[in-house]
Amino acid sequence: MKKAYAIVILGLVILFGGIFGFKAFVNQMVAKAIANAPKPVFSVSATKVREQEWHPELQAVASLKAVQGTELSTQIAGNITAIYFHSGSYVHAGQLLVQVDDSNQLAQLRVDRANLHLAEVNLKRTEALIADKAASQAQLDQARATYAVDQATVQNDQATLHKLAISAPFSGYIGINKINVGQYVMPGTAIADLQSWNPLHVDFTLPQADLPLLQRGTPVHFQSDATGNQTFIGKITALGSAINSQTRQVEIQATLENPKNVLRPGMFGQVTVVRDAVQKVLTVPAAAITYNTYGNFVYVVESKTVDGKKSQIAVQHVVETGAERDGQVAIRKGLKAGDLIVTAGQVKLTNDAPVSVAASD
Repeated sequence: MKKAYAIVILGLVILFGGIFGFKAFVNQMVAKAIANAPKPVFSVSATKVREQEWHPELQAVASLKAVQGTELSTQIAGNITAIYFHSGSYVHAGQLLVQVDDSNQLAQLRVDRANLHLAEVNLKRTEALIADKAASQAQLDQARATYAVDQATVQNDQATLHKLAISAPFSGYIGINKINVGQYVMPGTAIADLQSWNPLHVDFTLPQADLPLLQRGTPVHFQSDATGNQTFIGKITALGSAINSQTRQVEIQATLENPKNVLRPGMFGQVTVVRDAVQKVLTVPAAAITYNTYGNFVYVVESKTVDGKKSQIAVQHVVETGAERDGQVAIRKGLKAGDLIVTAGQVKLTNDAPVSVAASD
């Protein structure tokens, strides 16, 4: 009985040993075949690192402001008797926009003009009498004072009437009307916004370290997502007189033309200050760079001799990137002019992978 069990166990050991041994042999042969198999060659696109001349740029977020802009409002209480503008229309400087009831002031003006006329007559009569020594100097002084007071009273009436007839202080586009005919308004009641659209101010800030690089007349470019890729060109016209003690930023104001009225006060966008200096930089397409938390890198195509044959190999190079402009990225460190770098197909690459350049420029 024991002999039979021993035979069975021995048979099982031989059986499983053969199975596992055969599997180990197969794995060994597969690994050997893979190790001796030629590495796959990946097809990529590539371009050369170029040296370009760039104008140094400073960038910031900016907002637009009208060179002339205000909210029109009433100065004297009263009922609105007439409105002479349409919302959103263009108005000229001095154009009458709103009339507040001025009937009482007109009546008072007529009374004061009559008093002024009487004062003028009395003054002339007194001057004639004093020439004949028929009036005293005190009477002449009194007549002159009365005439001056009545003259000032008429001027005050005219000033009040001018405030009741609200006119455009400058030419521009008027906003949405906020009042109605017959409405009783108090001093300070908003009527509408009035803004000039051309030219416009561009307000932005930059760090205090950039102050030595800024001066009046320096060109600026402004872009907004509201106008697509359109670029508006202007110049710096004013610098802040002090550095903000909280942010350590300097206020800057530029002025740009807006001939087609595409831009509006209150818009925001990106402003670029273009300096006159020129610097040479190495540039590569942004698509060539693989961004990584441990360091950005590119694949450089190098020629190497492998097994007696010349091959093209993709080698990882860690790079230090700089500013990006028009799809090109400045390279501060890690490359030299003329290096051939992979621009498409690098996702499938590893370091020292064989490559075939399908297209290059």
